[in-house]
Amino acid sequence: MAGRVAIVTDSTAALPQDWAARLGVTVVPMRLRIGDREIDEDRATPEMLLSALRDQVPVSTSPPPPPAFYWAYRDAIARGAQAIVSIHISGRLSKTCESAQAAAEQVPVPVHVVDSRWGGMGLGYAALAGAEAALAGASLEQVLEVVHRRCHDGRVLLYVDTLEHLRRGGRIGRAQALLGAALAIKPLLSLEDGEIVPVDKVSGSNRALHRLEEIALKHVGDRPVDLAVEYFDTPDRAAALARRLRAKLPSVRATHVGIGSTTIGAHLGPGALGVTVSPVAP
Repeated sequence: MAGRVAIVTDSTAALPQDWAARLGVTVVPMRLRIGDREIDEDRATPEMLLSALRDQVPVSTSPPPPPAFYWAYRDAIARGAQAIVSIHISGRLSKTCESAQAAAEQVPVPVHVVDSRWGGMGLGYAALAGAEAALAGASLEQVLEVVHRRCHDGRVLLYVDTLEHLRRGGRIGRAQALLGAALAIKPLLSLEDGEIVPVDKVSGSNRALHRLEEIALKHVGDRPVDLAVEYFDTPDRAAALARRLRAKLPSVRATHVGIGSTTIGAHLGPGALGVTVSPVAP
């Protein structure tokens, strides 16, 4: 919990554990089914997921059930929270917000459920910004303003080796139009209004990643940002991309290069990368 306003999010935010702990952000785990085994996301390793995807073992995901949110809210109240901001993955990709809202109606303090329209660190940085504001003594209204501004100003870009995993999971959205492209063509995607949409298609992975970099830089302009590059099985490629972005961005406050949410990875597949640029308020 952060101050009198507690911040709750879900595990698709892929927050580093020490960052969440330092700012008092509660993370409620999503659920994964790998074959006939169902587990919380925080117990699913990337190796477990990637092995299943490569072996074509069925993988599916589901939101936390309402009781998981209920007990997260009750714990925050027990620690002194007078209000809760519960910020989650896009409602167009998951029913997580619905689950959180069902729990919110069962607790005795105001709970504001926010559909971030993002996933990954686009969601994570919004949750962290809200927690920082709460720790600084901001009111509920001020915390919500910070969270909504981060959600509005950020950008999440995705590189995938193939659209097949998004197609199987039913999350492909308007990127459906790119299906059937030659194998050498690499799709670049974004989240817009909470939906996965195509941004560009480029021949070859190296060219595609440089194009991803160009798009991210254009969105930022001269604003200070928090930056994240998330990966599942290509740490060297992610680190190189982060270095290039840091060198070209005018001002970077925080940088995170790390393993993405396995829930999101289940839909993006091996080789995927995500880039988040989250402008910081002056």
